[in-house]
Amino acid sequence: MERILVVSTPKSGLGGLRLNESAVEVPWVKDYDAIEGEGPTRWPKRFDVSHWGLLAAFDAGKRIGGAVIAFNTTGLQMLEGRRDTAILWDIRVQPDKRSAGVGTALFRAGETWCRQRGCRTLMIETQNINVPACHFSVRMGCRLGAINRKAHPNLPNEAQLLWFKQL
Repeated sequence: MERILVVSTPKSGLGGLRLNESAVEVPWVKDYDAIEGEGPTRWPKRFDVSHWGLLAAFDAGKRIGGAVIAFNTTGLQMLEGRRDTAILWDIRVQPDKRSAGVGTALFRAGETWCRQRGCRTLMIETQNINVPACHFSVRMGCRLGAINRKAHPNLPNEAQLLWFKQL
């Protein structure tokens, strides 16, 4: 990570929160799969994934990307028990295939998958340290709906950002 979105509040008034992009002093790589309980192979141990959608992108028979959509999952607090909302739980594109439309194609396929199940909203959860994911969410027509600075108590410098796309 080379950049971060810093959450700030105006000095006075009801101006709301702001996200200001800035460079970090020491760039780093965050491996989400290395965090205990966070890798894809661990999800079925934490959640009932029987209603989740799995999408894959291929080039010449080789998988180059994928997306996972969480839907109708008891105990997944972000869904609040709603069946008209799904979460783009994970989206990945092989680094050498990025900026070639693969992520966009996966996102659009995810929108279709959600609509077919009666969803009216697609939610995307990311953190302020994942600036490319935030920019991608905006390009896909999502709007920032919530900022939670305390969502990750073990990672005090990270704020959870929830993006929403009306379907």
